[in-house]
Amino acid sequence: MLRCRGLGNGSLWTAIWVVGLLAWPGATAVVSQEPLGAAQAATGELRPITHEDVWLAKRPGAPAVSPDGRWAVFSLLEPAYAAADQSTDLWIVATDGSSAARRLTSRRGGESGVAWSPDGSRIAFSARRDGDDASQIYVLDLEAGGEAQRVTSIATGARSPNWRPDGGAILFASTMFRDAEDVEAHQQVADERRGRKHNARVYDGFPIRNWDHWLDDIQPRLFVQVLDGEQPPVDLLGGTDLVAQAGFDGPGDLGATWTPDGAGVVFVATTDRDATAYSSAAMHLYQVDVAGGEPRRLTEGAGNYGNPTFSPDGRVLYASFRPRNEFVYNHTRLASFSWPAVGDRRVLTAGWDRSVSAFVPAPDGRTIYILGEDAGHDRIWSMPARGGDVRPLNDELSGVYGGLSVGGSSRSPVLVAQWQSAVSPMEIVRVNVRDGAHREITSFNEGLLDGVDVQPLRTFWFTSPEGEEIHNFLVLPPGFDENGSYPLLVLMHGGPHSAWKDQSHLRWNYHLLGSPGYVVLLTNYKGSTGFSEAFAQSIQGDPLRGPADEISLAADEAIRRFPFIDGSRQAAGGASYGGHLAYWMNGVTDRYRTLIAHAGAINMESQWGTSDSIYHREVNFLGPVWEQGPVWRDQNPIRHAANFSTPMLLTIGELDYRVPLNTTIEAWNLLQRLQIPSRLISFPTENHWIMTGENSRFFYQQVHDWLDRYLADG
Repeated sequence: MLRCRGLGNGSLWTAIWVVGLLAWPGATAVVSQEPLGAAQAATGELRPITHEDVWLAKRPGAPAVSPDGRWAVFSLLEPAYAAADQSTDLWIVATDGSSAARRLTSRRGGESGVAWSPDGSRIAFSARRDGDDASQIYVLDLEAGGEAQRVTSIATGARSPNWRPDGGAILFASTMFRDAEDVEAHQQVADERRGRKHNARVYDGFPIRNWDHWLDDIQPRLFVQVLDGEQPPVDLLGGTDLVAQAGFDGPGDLGATWTPDGAGVVFVATTDRDATAYSSAAMHLYQVDVAGGEPRRLTEGAGNYGNPTFSPDGRVLYASFRPRNEFVYNHTRLASFSWPAVGDRRVLTAGWDRSVSAFVPAPDGRTIYILGEDAGHDRIWSMPARGGDVRPLNDELSGVYGGLSVGGSSRSPVLVAQWQSAVSPMEIVRVNVRDGAHREITSFNEGLLDGVDVQPLRTFWFTSPEGEEIHNFLVLPPGFDENGSYPLLVLMHGGPHSAWKDQSHLRWNYHLLGSPGYVVLLTNYKGSTGFSEAFAQSIQGDPLRGPADEISLAADEAIRRFPFIDGSRQAAGGASYGGHLAYWMNGVTDRYRTLIAHAGAINMESQWGTSDSIYHREVNFLGPVWEQGPVWRDQNPIRHAANFSTPMLLTIGELDYRVPLNTTIEAWNLLQRLQIPSRLISFPTENHWIMTGENSRFFYQQVHDWLDRYLADG
């Protein structure tokens, strides 16, 4: 049975969209106008959500649609609390919903980077299987069946396969030492380093760390593996002047794609990596011939390009484009170039005040489907391939989409994506390109939340003193009674250039945080994405005060609008930038009974001095830290420590190099020095996020215990 989700007010429905139903073979219609869970609510059998409900939800990856549109292949993470019990395998499902999804692989280690062959008979993927020292590319023949065959045996490993247009070769990415011209030279360096007696890291340039690991002197490379023989893969970039530059780098797979004739590859790279301590890196498009030669840069000027994609007829090259200017944040646009001339760039979405998260050209080449944020949702939009108005496939909002993929013919395009909401675990859906309605074609999490009391998010807006419309979600607790009285938990999102969305968070699950009986407030303050570009940019020069003021205004507005909120019992918390805000709140208001900061910085100056990413911070603060401009002096939480009085819970992952451990220890020492009730929880094996099952469960338990101490009645 296929289930449809209505796109009305965000509720989870079992209604089938009758319009166009006959276009979906294999469907069994079950029509209802009642939200899921209503029947259980009537019997009083609903229970609060638990950590197990959240953590054990299966997590389908981005789908890859076959060229004919009949099938979608995706990875599925089946989580467990013990790492040994967790698995990730490939699954396949018919896009018309005529049959249930079935497992394609069942091996330890997992698979990634699925790519269909041009004729749709085979898939390629990356996996590390028994006997492999590193991940390799495997090919599975879906028509003949049998086991997947390994097609690479490269010591440096292989990932992100991409079929040549004729199906005779596979492009893939690997990683090598910067000074190594080929795989043999790389192996020699590796052997020499294993044999040395000292243990030290030596750096002559920035950066030295990224997220949770120290950076080695390695760089991404591109290889081509011909499939009709035993030839070794060809290194397309080894020995070139481009990779010899100290600043050469790029996304992990270099965003590479074949040119339409199969004679070359277009990829994404920067030569500015070594300058990121004092400027922003520019990502450009490059072309390299498979026959050899120096890569040629295709794009000019200031900006960042990515995701090179050719039109179905091969006559247009599309790419994402983000300007480089005085702002840290800019919308990502969609640009096009004629091919192979590449001399007439057009910014197709210049008049659209939203950011392009992803895009895919339709099979007919006349339409482009875009994934983009909009007021707490990730929506699917369409636009003419030559430029013009960007229109949502559906005018109503519900949940978030991801992993957009397209296949099929010009007459019958097939659009498939991931979809989830705050009350609906993720599934794979097919989206009707005519009216935007979607239907689930997987049911991995069907019934998971049956009997669980989770209600759709409520939405409200208010106008700030500056005249900005501020978007908010309200999350209701289990057993909610409109005439009841509930404490308010204010959550502050990270980023700052991100947003609270109608989705099921793993790290900060709204319903789980509110499950003891709290109303949860989610405010998309200035700086949030999914709104105008100017709104996101307005945080520059006002990094903490303005957003915090809007969050407090949102709490005031929620208390005024909703009588069931007990304004005398408020708490606030956040992670990353939201953790910065928690410290700021302690210095500027006493409205909260307690505050929670995960991976937050109490001292913006010491974070600048120890983070793995620094330059954008001084741009946001309108100058270098040593100049001590007014923003550095005023909008640094530690400078307001004399006003601190609110108890705090502090949590941190010791492998976090974005907001390093020292920033949390600094906050802990200050709170202890001021004799403010506080608790420090440090996770030795976690990074910026708490991502292992038992640590996550412990984190939520500690948060609930801490909140109960300060928000209980009385």
